Amino acid sequence: MCGIAGYKIACDMDVTVLHRMVEALYHRGPDASGYYRTDGFQAGMRRLRINDLETGDQPLFNADRSVALLYNGEIYNYPVLRKKLERLGYRFRTNSDGEVICHLYDAHGEDLFEHLDGMFAVALWVEREKKLILARDIPGEKPLYYAKLSETEIVFASEIKSIILFPDLDLELDYQALWDFPTFLWIPEPATVYKNVTALQRNHLLVADRTGIRIRAYRNRFKDSHVPLDTADVVEKTRRTITEVIESRLLSDVPVGAYLSSGLDSSIIAAVASRALPKLSTFTLGFENMADPYHGMSDESKEAEEYARYLGTDHRTIHVTAEDFRDHLIKFCIHGDQPFSVSSGIGILMIAKAAQEEGIKVLLSGDGADECFGGYSWYFHLNDSIPGTMGEEVKEGEVTFQNFGLPIEKRLTILGTYPPQKRAWAWHYYASEDEKVRLFNPDIFGSVDSSLRHFYAFKPDADWRPEDFIQQDREFYFPYEMLRKIDRMTMAFSVEGRSPFAAPSVLALADTLEYPQLIRDRQLKWILRQAFSSDLPGSVIHRPKHGFNVPIDHWLKNDWSEMLLEAFSENSQLMKLGLIQKKGGAVVQRMLCDPERLNGHTLFSFIMLNLWLEHVHGNHC
Repeated sequence: MCGIAGYKIACDMDVTVLHRMVEALYHRGPDASGYYRTDGFQAGMRRLRINDLETGDQPLFNADRSVALLYNGEIYNYPVLRKKLERLGYRFRTNSDGEVICHLYDAHGEDLFEHLDGMFAVALWVEREKKLILARDIPGEKPLYYAKLSETEIVFASEIKSIILFPDLDLELDYQALWDFPTFLWIPEPATVYKNVTALQRNHLLVADRTGIRIRAYRNRFKDSHVPLDTADVVEKTRRTITEVIESRLLSDVPVGAYLSSGLDSSIIAAVASRALPKLSTFTLGFENMADPYHGMSDESKEAEEYARYLGTDHRTIHVTAEDFRDHLIKFCIHGDQPFSVSSGIGILMIAKAAQEEGIKVLLSGDGADECFGGYSWYFHLNDSIPGTMGEEVKEGEVTFQNFGLPIEKRLTILGTYPPQKRAWAWHYYASEDEKVRLFNPDIFGSVDSSLRHFYAFKPDADWRPEDFIQQDREFYFPYEMLRKIDRMTMAFSVEGRSPFAAPSVLALADTLEYPQLIRDRQLKWILRQAFSSDLPGSVIHRPKHGFNVPIDHWLKNDWSEMLLEAFSENSQLMKLGLIQKKGGAVVQRMLCDPERLNGHTLFSFIMLNLWLEHVHGNHC
């Protein structure tokens, strides 16, 4: 595990530039650093030692050292790959999982990435061809960004905060990305907050050589061509696949921990991991136990503690308050790297801090089970068809599933009038186009495109099946919110977050599942519950979906209210840069006090954007 940074450029650069870029990633790897320099290419890394503690420092090489590797991540199937390569005559110098990448290039060329089950951001330099290859894993767990300097030159890094240290880089804000931000609480890839910095998309590789820069996808070899035909086959395949990926993700020469709520997903991971490991540390977050409009009471720590005792794990509950969360907002902002306002990420940050204090460098997470196996509460309603007409007292453009002041029947009726692309937004997301028009400055944002374009890009026609809504979440929400949150917030405290449900084989399995296998008998994640019904106590198997929801609306009305006022004040960075309207403060107050709809996440995004402009962007511009 590490952070990588570097550049392919024709002219010589001051070596201190690369050093500064690499040191900006210190939190990703405080244990060691490594550099590789040759004519036309320089790169470096910071290492977090997890596997092969003695000989695994980078760069790593192939047999004749003509291929050099710097990479961030873990290759979980490396034992199998290593044995195959050794049978072909390849000899290894280290026990590092990453060394297989170097030899796989000799064996398969650019197609090597198809063979990797893992999370990775790779920089591979081929000296004889003066060729740089960048690649990202299939699910998108590990980040990788780049900026083109010319038709053949490029600068790259694991985080944008490293890239922007490269001299004379144009850091013009991308106003389309900023427009999208309050709708999703993050910026959809490949865009970033800067026009000239791009995210290399998951499941893609980039090649830069003398002929230019080209990008392409690579295939997922972990897709199984055999689709089980009956329910028993599906249940068994689900159990086998998930058990295998959890066990493979225990690969570590250092202690492993797990985030443990009282829910199904993390409970499955903890159960499998506790059987396979001599010792497992588990962590739960406990905070003010107030009513959560999504799922009832918000604190689950007592249930988690009870389950930890059942498993016999070394368990710790971290009790936090609104003030504790606020004290970590600046760190949350900085390590979000670009504008990011998923408030539950602050909870992951606090868990990672506790794990670091306990000496835990690897933290397992249950993220991804909802998107793969049908876990979100609105999935119940994807087949609902409720007749009725829209009430005149409700404006169509403002109704989403978060209009908790409206009866569920009325919400469903209104959402039923939307085209499926707009319905996909309304089920899951936040700021509407109309709300952003009333908050952002039209002089700057007058020509932006609707954020709904992302849903039309997924499927432009009107024939959406229930499975399509779930798959759209799996391909959009999961990598850009959940995996981004886990990576950035755990790495903030030099902890490696691992998400077994993001495994390529699990994603491939999920693509074959049909709606009745996901939701049945008014049970979410039906197939997952069936697959592990003999492993978990009934209290876990039958517990309704809860989720980790920070009471952001409550805090903005109380403990955090002045932060909202500050974001829309005349002295805020939002106002100084002309991004918001001067009358926006009045709009905000109406939104905050709306009796029908929760707008806390939308409003929190403006707080975080203001903090990002002040503490991140403002330090480099």
